[in-house]
Amino acid sequence: MSMNDPIGDMLTRIRNGLMRGKGKVATPASNLRASVLDVLEAEGYIRGYSRTDFGNGKAEIEIELKYFEGAPVIREITRISKPGRRVYSSVKNLPRVANGLGISILSTPQGVMADHDARDKNVGGEVLCQIF
Repeated sequence: MSMNDPIGDMLTRIRNGLMRGKGKVATPASNLRASVLDVLEAEGYIRGYSRTDFGNGKAEIEIELKYFEGAPVIREITRISKPGRRVYSSVKNLPRVANGLGISILSTPQGVMADHDARDKNVGGEVLCQIF
């Protein structure tokens, strides 16, 4: 079965795991997914992740979810740019999430980064998702 939206699939797995109170969720591995997870880990939304390589070129990422006093740290995680509708933003028009309490994750020519890093580096790109 082919997957049209791997980032959306990963975000849905995280969302479902948080709703069920899971400690870890697994998703197929890719470089883009790992880059998004690097941003989530740096911003403190997940504890971390580990990559497991199986034989025959298959790999899996195990994501450790983060909770604070029994409640998930991620309240809402939304996919913005989808395969059917790509959303791009210049540095001047980058959206602020929850008045700066949340982040947008962007895919820029300089790599995948949070919106405040993109503003600091004066670069725009594709808005992948928003988290708060």
